[in-house]
Amino acid sequence: MSSLEETVRRFPKLEPKLMETRLGRPGPRPRVIIDTDTANEIDDQYALAWALMSQDRMKLEGVTSAPYSFLHHRDGLYQAVDAIQSGSISDHDKAFIGPFAGWAERLLADGRTADDIEFVTPDVGELRSYEEILRVFEACGEAAEGKVFRGSPAHLSDYDKPIESEAAHFIIEQARKRDEGPVYILAMAALPNIGSALLMAPDIIDNIVVVWTSGFPSYAPFSNQPSLNLVQDQMSSRLIFECGVPHVYLPGYHVGAQLTISLPEMRDFVKGKGAIGDYLWHLYTNNPLHKKYAISSPETKTWVIWDIINVAWLFDSAYVPTHLTTSPHLDTSLYWQKHEDRHMMLEAYDVARDAIFEDFYRSLSKAP
Repeated sequence: MSSLEETVRRFPKLEPKLMETRLGRPGPRPRVIIDTDTANEIDDQYALAWALMSQDRMKLEGVTSAPYSFLHHRDGLYQAVDAIQSGSISDHDKAFIGPFAGWAERLLADGRTADDIEFVTPDVGELRSYEEILRVFEACGEAAEGKVFRGSPAHLSDYDKPIESEAAHFIIEQARKRDEGPVYILAMAALPNIGSALLMAPDIIDNIVVVWTSGFPSYAPFSNQPSLNLVQDQMSSRLIFECGVPHVYLPGYHVGAQLTISLPEMRDFVKGKGAIGDYLWHLYTNNPLHKKYAISSPETKTWVIWDIINVAWLFDSAYVPTHLTTSPHLDTSLYWQKHEDRHMMLEAYDVARDAIFEDFYRSLSKAP
């Protein structure tokens, strides 16, 4: 099994001028692949709908389904529930169950236990995401044939064993169409599809730009353990920051987290805007994560539509302000380690929340 350092040596090193070009603004109607774990919650559907309703602003080459799983939460939740039910929580328990304590308490107050929570495996998550992509295409009145590709059924476990999938091969195929310009991969999930494509074909880094949302800003002094997109496939996550692929990093925490939407806004600007507007309204008012996390009185709360940040960055530089910085190392505890002698990446530091949602609402006016 090759180390990350050995693996990175297989990748070509891009000339600074080419890296600068790739990290600049996309040209008119750029080529795009959307890589999404669409059934994970409800935000990917908004991002995908916005893209499908805005194809005059991009050339959407295809959509690839990514796996997801909450299995890494299972042990913590079970231990938290058991500790609370036993009535005696040791110092060790407190340290371990801290992130799960509120979830466990809400579940128990709701008359449920950890046994009532479904923890799907990555292959099931990928299939559900694929099926959800098809539903969004249908609601948008778009044909999915030849546009939607099955993704990896698992997360990367060995840098010498990229995972075969339609998605990985589609990414390679599109990246090698160099005469058609670079491909922007709007990555809204864990990265086994992209990581596997890079491992299969390191040469493609000169003609793709990975636009990924996850984690904390690279200057933040926090562990990225809470980031679902980053933590599920840690090998692919590290590869993106190490291999030298042009990368636009869109932190979820502090940045994408500002992209909240409320029930009144959904009612006034989304509901009734064609089949897709009604479907998004249905998702918002029947959010599966409300039940999963035992969230009470959801009508009083907003919800973060994280993944629209990818589409927003593509459409307008003012929507997602960015700065050039060096690509960080991701250490074994999932903290960032910054070094000034590293290759460059582009990183978002804010969002124009209102302008982004106003653009999204305008796109729904085109809905059939």
